[in-house]
Amino acid sequence: MYQWIYKQGVKRRNPLLPTAEHFLQQSDQWSRAQLEVYQLEKLQELVYWAYQNSPYYQRLFDKVGIHPTDIKCLEDLKEIPPITKEILLEENEMIHATSGFDRLIFSETSGSTGTPLIFHRNLEWDARHRAAIHRGYDWYDIKPWHRNGYFWGYNLDIKKHWKLKLMDRLVNRFRIFSYETNEINTFIKKLERADYLEGYSSMIYHIAQKIEREKLPIQTNLKMIKGTSEKIFDSYQSTVEKIFGRKIISEYGSAETGIIAFECPEGSMHMTMENVIVEVIDGEIFVTNLFSKSFPIIRYALGDYVELDTETKCGCGREHTIVKSIMGRVGKEVYGKKETYPSLIFYYIFKNMVVDGGEAIGYQVLQHEKGHLEFRVEAYLSESMRGRLKAEIVKYFSMDMTYEIREGATFYRDGGKLKDFVSFIEKA
Repeated sequence: MYQWIYKQGVKRRNPLLPTAEHFLQQSDQWSRAQLEVYQLEKLQELVYWAYQNSPYYQRLFDKVGIHPTDIKCLEDLKEIPPITKEILLEENEMIHATSGFDRLIFSETSGSTGTPLIFHRNLEWDARHRAAIHRGYDWYDIKPWHRNGYFWGYNLDIKKHWKLKLMDRLVNRFRIFSYETNEINTFIKKLERADYLEGYSSMIYHIAQKIEREKLPIQTNLKMIKGTSEKIFDSYQSTVEKIFGRKIISEYGSAETGIIAFECPEGSMHMTMENVIVEVIDGEIFVTNLFSKSFPIIRYALGDYVELDTETKCGCGREHTIVKSIMGRVGKEVYGKKETYPSLIFYYIFKNMVVDGGEAIGYQVLQHEKGHLEFRVEAYLSESMRGRLKAEIVKYFSMDMTYEIREGATFYRDGGKLKDFVSFIEKA
């Protein structure tokens, strides 16, 4: 029944999805050379379309002296100036190139990092985005209509609550709406017949902790647990795997870029090279979505520091570039008494502690005033771990920063999402 409902929904919403899914299944085992040839073909097509149909890109290309025929190899992409979230907002109408499409799909970002971005996806762009997710599911023998638990919104008003309940029922999904024990027990019971879980990793971890702490009986046979929209701390994994039988895997992307990478069963986050081109410049990621014709996304500064791996041969056999790590957000400055620092520092502080023989720690850093930081850690630290943390803080900030360490702390959720660094200081 659910398979039939799903397929009817696809026909109505976006009939291009099955073709996109079939293509990504075919290209899943392509060589890197095949992938790059395909990327260049689609890049040339996108750039030509943007120049012909987007007033913003026509003006930009003319200004810097670039013509679409100048893009003869992937390296030539660097000749096009990058685009930022601010430009997407300010030039929104001029960037859109929607005149050649019969139907578009309304899209909106969450706005958790500022003003929400509103744009329209052409059907092929939307189909490729969803097909990338479904290909990742297929690696775990999951189909979109399979039974799944959802960790997302909770404590909603009564109208939204029942509307979501109805929608969830149609797509064979159930979610948790509160952290009350009876609600969790109901959720656990439903998990017995579920194939996968997905949602905020911090919520998945929180529920796993509660189940463990209260010794609630649980029996599952999950094929996949997927974390989205926020950082997955290494410290989550042991508890989640103990309770649910699997670790949390990563899906990386955004509303405007589409799915950038998906983690395979071998533990590698493979880039969706058929859909996107990714550049990393001074640690910062820039994304080109090859199917974003209605709202061209070319060399978009997504706002993350990442590390790529093009050398490792994954045991799964895929040759798609691996996203080795997502290290933090770009642009959030940490203010000392005299100096400013990139928020990437916190990634290295806690990474160094693990490298030096310590355990992974779930953490969050808040800054309410210049020259002072509040380190929140979920665990209660041993004396040696506390000493290591203090040493790392001093190593990076010296005498330019005072700090406090709060152990056994709860995390602040910024716009619903959990971030490893939150600054309350207005940028001058």
